[in-house]
Formats: sequence, structure tokens, C-alpha cells
Amino acid sequence: MRIRPLVADTSIAVALTTVAVLLGQESVRQGWPELDARGYALVALANVPIAFRSRAPLAVLLLVHLVWAGYVTLGYWPVVNTFAPMLAVYTVAALRPPRVSVPCAALMSAVWIYAGLVSEGAAMASVAGQAIGFPLVIWRFGYVARRSAELARQLKREQDERARREVAEERGRIARELHDVVAHHMSVISVQAGLAKFVFTSDPATAHAALSTISGTSGEALEELRRMLRVLRAREDGDGAPDAPMPGLARLGEMVERVRAGGVAVELRVEGARRQLAPGVELCAYRVVQEALTNVLKHARGSAALVELHYRQHHLAVSVTNDGEGVIPDRVVTGSGHGLIGMRERAKLYGGTISIGPLGEGGFAVRLTLPTSAQAASQGDGAT
Repeated sequence: MRIRPLVADTSIAVALTTVAVLLGQESVRQGWPELDARGYALVALANVPIAFRSRAPLAVLLLVHLVWAGYVTLGYWPVVNTFAPMLAVYTVAALRPPRVSVPCAALMSAVWIYAGLVSEGAAMASVAGQAIGFPLVIWRFGYVARRSAELARQLKREQDERARREVAEERGRIARELHDVVAHHMSVISVQAGLAKFVFTSDPATAHAALSTISGTSGEALEELRRMLRVLRAREDGDGAPDAPMPGLARLGEMVERVRAGGVAVELRVEGARRQLAPGVELCAYRVVQEALTNVLKHARGSAALVELHYRQHHLAVSVTNDGEGVIPDRVVTGSGHGLIGMRERAKLYGGTISIGPLGEGGFAVRLTLPTSAQAASQGDGAT
């Protein structure tokens, strides 16, 4: 659970103040004057500002070093208040560029050397080594922390951009497929309109049937067109539409045979009365099954897969599961792959729901539910 910066810094300030007070009580044993009320006040003034180090790092650093220098000038043990300046230098190095943080580290070195000069019996060689070594190491830690944070933010931006690009590309591909579906509908309308016109007077029954077909097909075409417009993006695309017709559920058997030939035992089960569905719905179900079986081929070639279709009154339920045998751990799919993004986008487009994840008893499952009518789709709750 993340802690708010002010709360964390306040806790650190309290801890540093406590440590400094306890260390100050050892002053007499170390040959330094005992802390009096003024000394304790300076200890608190040198450590308490650390609570605001994230909000005003430069101001806190200057105040802490000023108090520390005054504390040393009054003859108190310099070691007592060394921790707060160290943390202040680290904070500035972690939050500010080197042109700002390097002079701050130099300020700490200067105060450290000043403390050695005003202290009786101080070994200046040791003091000089500490004055150079401690600030340098602390500044380096802060600089690395700053660079790591910058790289993490850059990586997050790149990941977000890549995810947005993948979603846009997938939606563009879906839109092209929907374009073909709408074109198919319009071709049917055109043919039926011509037939109705030809037999309008000679065969009213045939003309009536053609007009009924036009009515139903035009409704489906409008629904597909609305879906296409929701995902279409203004972008240049020189691929063109595929020449082959869009696949549907009737071709699932062919897909299953191809996967079997690839070495995966696949079983196809169909429940309910098969019926003709809107081409876009069939295409969505086909692509989800295709992607799920492709993942089995890639990541669990040794497992057995089961593809189930359930034709219900207002919905089509599709399930692709595998038993998890022969899984290649290094290739197990995660929830952010390009193929999984495509599945979710398709389900969302058609008002369906999809769940993708491991099974409790082992294996992996993809379960899709698609409404088979515009009324059912309007009642859907989107993709999960």
C-alpha cells in the first residue's frame, strides 16, 4: 500500500530526530559538551524540516546545513546532526538535475570540513576523506535514483503508447473486415432489389419475399455500419481488403483440422440448433476461436483443447479450453498481448462479454458470449 509522501517524510523526520537526540546523550562520553536546551532545540531544528524535503528540497537542504553549521560553531558534537544533511543531499540529487545537486553536495563537504577545523584534536586527513567520500556516495545514490525514475516514466509512456497503437491497429483491421461484411449486405440488397423489380407484376409472392430479404439485410447492414464507424480511424492504409470471403462458423471444422495437423488434439462440440447469424457476429466468434487455438499451438502444444459452441435463443456462447499439459512456461500469454487485445476489442464491438484466464484445475480458458440480435446487443455490458 502506497504511503503519501508527506506522511512518509514526517515519519522519517521523527525517526531522525529521535536518533539524533539519543546520539546527543552520548556527547559527554565522547568528550563533547552535554546537550542543553539550546542544543536540543538546534537538533530538532536540524532534523524536523526533513518532513518537507519532497516539497521544498532546496530550501530544506539550505536550512538544515545552516542549522548544522551553527550547531557546530557552538561547540556541540558535529556527528549528532550529520544524518539530516545526508538525506537532504540525497533528496536534492534524486529530484533535481546535476547542475543543482552538485553544488549542494559541495556545500555538505564544506560544512563537514568546517566542523573539523573548529573541533579540537580532529584528524584533518580523515575529516577531508569523509568530507569528500560521504557527499560523493550520497549524491551518486540520489543521481541513480533520479535516472531510474526518469527511465521508468519513459518506459511507462512507451508502453502506454504501444498499447494505444496496438488497439488502434486492431480496431483498424476489424473495421476493414466489417467493411467487407457491409459490402456483402449491400450486394444482397442490390440483387434482391433487382429481382423484386423484375417480378414485381408477374410474381408478387417472389417480389414480396425479395423485399422482406432487403428489409432484414438492410437492418443488419446498418448495424454493422454503425459498428464500423465506432472503430474506424482516419489513417492511410495500402493493404486493401482481402480477396477471400470472410470466414464464419461453418469453417470452424476446417480450422480444427488444421490445428490437429499441427499436433494439438482438438475437439469441436456444438450444442443447440445451428442457424445463420449475422456475418459480423460469426466473424467475431471465428477470430476469437482462431486466436485462442493459435495460443494453444504456441504455448501449450502438448495439451488437449476443446472448442464448444452453444446456440442459445438470443446469444451465442463460445468456449475454448485446454487442459494445461505441455505448457511452455516462458511462452505463457499475459493479459496484455496483441492477440488478447484483439479478442477484447471484438467482444466489446459486438456488445458481448469475454473472459480470458487460467482455470482453477489447470489449463487455460477463453469464454465468449455474443448477442445474436441488435436488441440483445443493446442490453450487453461490454467486454470484461
